[in-house]
Amino acid sequence: MTFELEQWLASKARNPVLDRLARRLPVTAFGVRGARTAEIARIARAAGNDAIWIDLEHSTMSIDTAAQICAAALDIGLVPLARVPEKDYGVIGRLLDGGALGIIAPRIETAQQAAEIAAACRFPPRGQRSAIATLPHLELRRVPAARLNETLNQASLVKVLIETPLGLQNLDAIASLPEVDLIGIGVNDLTAELGVPGEAAHPEVRAALERAIQVCKRLRKPLAIGGIADADYAAELIELGAAPFFFTGIDTDVLLAAAQERVRLALASYNLQLSS
Repeated sequence: MTFELEQWLASKARNPVLDRLARRLPVTAFGVRGARTAEIARIARAAGNDAIWIDLEHSTMSIDTAAQICAAALDIGLVPLARVPEKDYGVIGRLLDGGALGIIAPRIETAQQAAEIAAACRFPPRGQRSAIATLPHLELRRVPAARLNETLNQASLVKVLIETPLGLQNLDAIASLPEVDLIGIGVNDLTAELGVPGEAAHPEVRAALERAIQVCKRLRKPLAIGGIADADYAAELIELGAAPFFFTGIDTDVLLAAAQERVRLALASYNLQLSS
């Protein structure tokens, strides 16, 4: 291969999200649940997000639509991640082949489950991902198989979500896996599992989060905590060592909030005219 091609491949063998977290720099990520076209990736990028995550666990979106959005995100410098349906490992390869640069796996409770996710995300010898000749991540160019595999193995992000007491119990073993890049805690599900739904600041929940932070700090594995609406509370956890990974919203929530604000402004203007 030419020197220029080697340099180009080296530039692709990185995941900007992991690069930023390694330097304790903030990462902003916008969630997609309702949108079905690539415009949502452009909106997320224009708003200043670093990443976009496609929620296939809580939507009826097809794999094809998710892949189209991911491929568009790649083209504009946005890191596309896909949250797969619970325990549905079969879609991982297709999402990665279609354009996702990382997989988010929900409700991981054991190191074995985490290892299976990681194996599905990476080519041999680091995993069991099926071979493919061209990928949108490399502009569909043909490159030697060994270099393609190595490049995507380095660039692809594996994030596992801990959402249950059993997952927390096994966190040490899960976070110790070298093929797992990022640990996430889904606070909404965790509070429900602990019998205090929605109470992110509950003492039992807070204690669990602090223990998780300490485990991940010791193992030098970034820990992203999602589902906390209180910015001050989230800042406290980041100061304790949680990763500065910010979920900036879900498209459906953002659209509803914007629509409500437009109605409020319209009625305020109407009432002002009546009173004048």
